[in-house]
Amino acid sequence: MKALRWHGVKDLRVENIAEPAAGKGKVKIKVECCGICGSDLHEYTAGPIFISNSAPHPLTGEQAPIVMGHEFSGQVVEVGEGVTKFQAGDRVVVEPIFACGKCEACKQGKYNLCDKMGFLGLAGGGGGFSEYVAADEHMVHKIPDSVSYEQGALVEPSAVALYAVRQSNLQVGDRAAVFGTGPIGLLVIEALKAAGASEIYAIELSEQRKQKAAELGAIVLDPSQVDVVKELRERTGGGVDVAYEVTGVPAVLNNAIDAAKLGGEVMIVSIFEREAAIKPNAIVTKERTMKGIIGYRNVFPAVIKLMEQGYFPAEKLVTKRIQLDEVVDHGFEALLKEKNQVKIMVKPQ
Repeated sequence: MKALRWHGVKDLRVENIAEPAAGKGKVKIKVECCGICGSDLHEYTAGPIFISNSAPHPLTGEQAPIVMGHEFSGQVVEVGEGVTKFQAGDRVVVEPIFACGKCEACKQGKYNLCDKMGFLGLAGGGGGFSEYVAADEHMVHKIPDSVSYEQGALVEPSAVALYAVRQSNLQVGDRAAVFGTGPIGLLVIEALKAAGASEIYAIELSEQRKQKAAELGAIVLDPSQVDVVKELRERTGGGVDVAYEVTGVPAVLNNAIDAAKLGGEVMIVSIFEREAAIKPNAIVTKERTMKGIIGYRNVFPAVIKLMEQGYFPAEKLVTKRIQLDEVVDHGFEALLKEKNQVKIMVKPQ
């Protein structure tokens, strides 16, 4: 089968590899749709970050080159020995987290904080940028007929957004600011709507992303046109209840801190490629709190239910659809060069 494999920075190759088998406890899935994630882009431009390169990953036993892609949906074509929850023909998505089940985090049920945590499509185990994937039964979730495969490929990034909002202190009626409206930032806006935020401010430079944020109901502020921190303080009477940083840019993190009200909260949702300097007194003297999240846990079913209600709409978020053979030039490179792109979907079949 065809699959996209990471060999190194700026070195992704579509290659022919063996199809995975539906081994014991595994579900073999024909991939219908896979989204390019910001994490994938980080691996392309600055990796390895989550990819094991110099030694095998402790849970998968794999190292580069590995198949990429962790935001995907598909149809079950075969189930392995012992699988009871799925059968051929089921429409599914995969929660792509590997966890050891033995460390302190896993014992507490916080499997996304596992000492050895890895992502299918980054740590090995196959990936969505391929024709077939075999995943452990407990990682697989059914999607209803009302949720398209393209919509299904948005479950994973939407889970990041919903988890970020759930882990924050946001209450119904609170005001929030989302710094950066790439795919995850736009999905955070949707999650904030579902959580009952009364006002959602989106801070963005890109014209297309500003338009997308406005379509989703956010109040858009362009940092090239206004002093964002000053504007937020004036509009909200002192700052937002929760500021979500979704850019991975150090200067933006400081703006997010300054935009939070007295006793407000800053949520770091992005992955930073380099260290970020902050002024601790901006947190201390205003009694703000700052928190980070990685991935998600126990939210896939809730995301799927919200999608049935119309949240996280693919038609407003997907800007390009391509084939697997086009994934490097028209996918990864397009996201670097074409600032109007939001979410690019890949059809492996």
